[in-house]
This record gives sequence, structure tokens and C-alpha cells, in this order.
Amino acid sequence: MDVKILGSFEATENGIALPPTAGKPRQVLALLALQAGQVVPVSTLMEELWGTEPPRSAQTTLQTYILQLRKRLAAALPANGPRSAKDVLATRYAGYLLDITPEEVDVHAFERLTAAGRRALGLGDRETASRLLRAALAVWRGRALVDVHTGMRLSVEVTRLEESRLMAVEARIEADLALGRHHALLSELAVLTARHPMHENMCAQYMVALYRSGQQWRALEAFTTLRSCLVEELGVTPSPKLQELQRSILVSDPELDRFTVRGDLMV
Repeated sequence: MDVKILGSFEATENGIALPPTAGKPRQVLALLALQAGQVVPVSTLMEELWGTEPPRSAQTTLQTYILQLRKRLAAALPANGPRSAKDVLATRYAGYLLDITPEEVDVHAFERLTAAGRRALGLGDRETASRLLRAALAVWRGRALVDVHTGMRLSVEVTRLEESRLMAVEARIEADLALGRHHALLSELAVLTARHPMHENMCAQYMVALYRSGQQWRALEAFTTLRSCLVEELGVTPSPKLQELQRSILVSDPELDRFTVRGDLMV
């Protein structure tokens, strides 16, 4: 099976599309695919579909959705193949299991490449880190499950995936900054800081890229914009480390040419 979560939801078996157009069965398949190879309790599926107050017919309706998904699977599986639809979408004690390997879901490729990129970055191999992290981010085709209605459980998963994506972007920018690619990063960082106006680490990366590109005044302006946003929205000021970065830019500290921006800002 080939399952794509990171963008529009796609799942194919022998080239045949499996996701139904109906909203709730689509949610069920998406949640089972995200937990590939693991039993998803009936209670979890019901919470995804109906929240904390499921109707009395919820369990029967869920069983109907499972039957609908199995019919679609049966139509896609080889007639004399080794596994039936009930083997692939299996019933387990108090739950259901989509019996496929994690490698059949695009999330696995993203997480594997991201982990490898972070390892390379930790070892100081920035070129490899940048390449691997770019490959990880290329797996994404848009917002995760963009065409699936998300209930309580899927919403949590989508938020987790989007946060992982943002962290991979940060790590890739860290590698690229260390490789001296500050000019090429300016437009990307301008967009990212506009989308995430209270994200201190991205602001720090933008400030360093601007400073190294000979735009000291814009680097200081980026700090001022972040500070105003934090004060207005949260009533707090930037962290001491970001304020230290601002002071370094004010005095044109030569150390700024070798510093690397990481999760703890400057190292």
C-alpha cells in the first residue's frame, strides 16, 4: 500500500484509490493509516468521529464504516492474493489495525530523513544535513491531511506533524546559514517570520542572515517587530539570548560571522 498523509490524503493498493469521498469513513482510514501497524481502540475512533458525546448508534455506525473500507480494499487486492481485506484491515480486541508497514506511509520517510539530517548536523556535516533535510521537506505536498475533516485525534496528529515540519525547516536553515547561504535565505526567512511573528529562533536566524548580508538596520528592525508583537500579544519581552543577539548586531560583533543559530538561539 502507498499512503500519503503530508498533503492531500492518498492511499492506493495496486494503483487503486482507497479513500472514500464520505467524510467520516475517510477520517477512519486516515487515523488508521497514521497508526499503521498499531491497534487503534474503538474508543479512539469514536472520539475522532463524534467527540466526547457519541450517539447511541456510534459503535454500529463505526462497524459500517469499517465494512465500507474493507469493500474498497477487497476491490483493490488481487483475487487470489495471500491476504484478504480482513487481513489488511484487521479486527483486534477493542480496536482495529491497518496491517501495513510504517514504510508504506510518507510520514515515515519524512521522519527518517529528518532524523538523519539532524544526526549529520550534530556531527558538523552541514552539507549532508542540508541535503537530507531538504529531501525530508520535499516529501510534503501541502498541509497534512488538507482534504480530510479532522476531529479531536487527527487534529492533534496534524498539529504534531506541522510542528515537526517547522523544526525541520529550522534545522535546514541552521545548516544553510553555517554554509554561508545567508543571501539565499533572506526571502524564505522574511516569509517565515511573517507567518510566525512570535517565533524567536526564526527571528534570530533572520537577524543573522540580514546582518551577514550587510543589512544591519533591517536585522535590528526584525528584532523590534518581534519585541512589539510579544509585548502586545503576551505582555513579555524577548528572551535574554535574543536581546544579546540584538546588542551584538548593534556593535557589529565580529563573532556574528561564525555563530550558528540553533534551538537555544546562538552557540
